[in-house]
Amino acid sequence: MAEMVNMPKLGFDMAEGTLVRWLKKVGETVNKGEVLAEIETDKATVEVESSASGVVRKLLVDEGTVVPVSTPIAIVGTVDEKIDEPAARKTENKKQKAEVSVAVQDREPALVESTTVQGSSPIVRASPLAKNIARDRRVDLSQVRGTGPGGRIVRRDIEAALQTIDRGPQTMVNVPSSAIEETVPLTKLRQAIARRMAEAKTTIPHFYVTHEYKMDALMELRAQFNKIMPESDKVSVNDFIIKAAALTLRQFPNLNASLSGSSVLRHGKVNIGVAVSVEGGLLTVVCKDADLKPLRQIAAEVKVMTTRAREGKVKTDDIEGSTFSISNLGMYDVEDFAAIINPPEAAILAVSSAREVPVVDDGAVKPGWRMKATLSVDHRVSDGVEAAKFMQALGVFLEEPLRLVV
Repeated sequence: MAEMVNMPKLGFDMAEGTLVRWLKKVGETVNKGEVLAEIETDKATVEVESSASGVVRKLLVDEGTVVPVSTPIAIVGTVDEKIDEPAARKTENKKQKAEVSVAVQDREPALVESTTVQGSSPIVRASPLAKNIARDRRVDLSQVRGTGPGGRIVRRDIEAALQTIDRGPQTMVNVPSSAIEETVPLTKLRQAIARRMAEAKTTIPHFYVTHEYKMDALMELRAQFNKIMPESDKVSVNDFIIKAAALTLRQFPNLNASLSGSSVLRHGKVNIGVAVSVEGGLLTVVCKDADLKPLRQIAAEVKVMTTRAREGKVKTDDIEGSTFSISNLGMYDVEDFAAIINPPEAAILAVSSAREVPVVDDGAVKPGWRMKATLSVDHRVSDGVEAAKFMQALGVFLEEPLRLVV
């Protein structure tokens, strides 16, 4: 039986996405889970996987079209079955064609977001993500050759142009003097972050609990582990923290939860969201069932998802379904900070740097490894005592790290 493939909803605040490229054509065989198309959101380029196996019977959306979430974009079925295009989609397609006709007459882009070059230059077609990067890096799009569908400028074209700046005679990036005042528009990603964080901070009553952990045993265990492992299998301090937080959340289901009206939804799975720094902002990738996975698997999965996020090629499953988040700034020599809760979650853990500092042990001062972490909690869901107990329980795993590998 034929099955619709819909525009996925990546995060609770996503309203639409741009279908950048079809990777399958009508008549081609596709397996369930195989990549069918690429879409762009405010945050990244995402691969859309087919939800069914069969033959691609119809592609309901043209490349470059901005599509609302949950809208059918393709039909997958058998070779000989009768396929009817959704009635609502037929009406929309007629409307889109009319809009395109008007756009051509008026010399304005309709379905594809474009950047118009000043003066009498022609319209430059570019994807939203490419435009955002170009604006941030001050790249003149009229000087960039597009390699996307129909000559459309995509992310890789901007990156290639940036690599030629120091080599070529033509300057495409105008670096202003530090004395010149300028106004820099927010990228779509930064706008999305601003919108979500403002909402979270103003609607969620945050409170914070900070704890300092003894990290000597964990740092030693990690050093021993990485000494005998190949580069691809090495683990980070954050990998230990993900596993420790996941195991601790088993004991504190209120913190692995979301507020749902007048009730608290305690999630059955422990899915840890990990904040990743990307071009122009942050993206959260999700380690699913982190409490059930061995440390090496957590490390490998997070490494792969982080790479995809920074390349702008995350999969839908990479960024969906987190139940608790971790924001780690330890690599930036940060002593202490607090993070804003990632709605609809109930808590987020902010992790600072592990530092070798003077500590007092049995009346003597000696060097020791210490790390501070701050838990931000939704006060509607939990309270200070529960949060403090969580932080103590987390310390059992961090200060006795063998519990994380056995």
